[in-house]
Amino acid sequence: MSHASDPNAAGASGQAADADTVDGPLDWSNGERVAKALARAGVASRREVERLIAAGRVSLNGVVLDTPAVKVGPSDVLTVDGRPVAAPEAARIWRYHKPAGLVTSHRDPAGRPTVFDHLPKDLPRVISVGRLDLNSEGLLLLTNDGELARALELPSNYLVRRYRARARGRATQAQLDRLKDGITVEGVHYGPIDARLEDTRGSGVNQWITVTLSEGKNREVRKVLDALDLNVNRLIRLAYGPFDLGTLAPGEVQEVEPRSVRERLGKFIARQGQPADGGAKPRVMRAKSTEIDAPEAEPRPKMDYKAGWAKPKSRARPPRAAPKPRRNSVKPGAPKPGRPKPA
Repeated sequence: MSHASDPNAAGASGQAADADTVDGPLDWSNGERVAKALARAGVASRREVERLIAAGRVSLNGVVLDTPAVKVGPSDVLTVDGRPVAAPEAARIWRYHKPAGLVTSHRDPAGRPTVFDHLPKDLPRVISVGRLDLNSEGLLLLTNDGELARALELPSNYLVRRYRARARGRATQAQLDRLKDGITVEGVHYGPIDARLEDTRGSGVNQWITVTLSEGKNREVRKVLDALDLNVNRLIRLAYGPFDLGTLAPGEVQEVEPRSVRERLGKFIARQGQPADGGAKPRVMRAKSTEIDAPEAEPRPKMDYKAGWAKPKSRARPPRAAPKPRRNSVKPGAPKPGRPKPA
């Protein structure tokens, strides 16, 4: 079977007109659920696969599915929008330094630039592990295994996320220490958070705070610090689980070595998806472009001067200092120029 292309990019009509429809689950005693199989194959997350099935875009052995409660076996043929899906490959992980100004989505309805538009062309189809919002930057993990992505996102697996936040406002370490017991903001409860002030000498109106948490709810860092009257104006993710941002520059992406993936994440990966050793050390790749189009600044309006107003004078450059005369370099003991040499 060959790899399916991005199902989100295809039209909703999808399947061939002569395909039948399944009313209810098919009976397989062995195998795995179709949503899980497609997620492991890197087609989409399990939740997105369920949406594709509801839209009639997934077929099993030529039969359109209308429910995810179906098991598939090794000999079955799955298609998405009529294109066959390859058997799952070994799980792979990439570290990506997401710059600010990119949306963590395969497609943005508002037409904003996305992370996946800016990834290197030779990268396979990947799924992000969690998200970073538009104005956040730092480490974003990518994988070809949707089931692995889901496992790494679950709060029950207690994978620690570490951030560095720059916030406008003033807070004491004692105030931040209260977050260790959790906090409820606008009806949403957030679990224990470790927040530590960095050295703030000479930082003006901003404070730098290192935040460590394991839940990773939507905009958690920003909302929690805002509840302490701290307005976050820059947010950088430094680590996710066992992986750090390291020295990756904005826009750079590097695959994690298979051995490291297996040793650190093996318990989250299906047996048939365990990565094997071998191959050269993964190289650092640069994204296609990390420059985000900024809105053009409006031209300054020309001032109309009325009679009697003093017009601003153009700044005159200070005159250059006259160059100092050079001294003739004369070796010690040598006669000065212009004088006769003594007999």
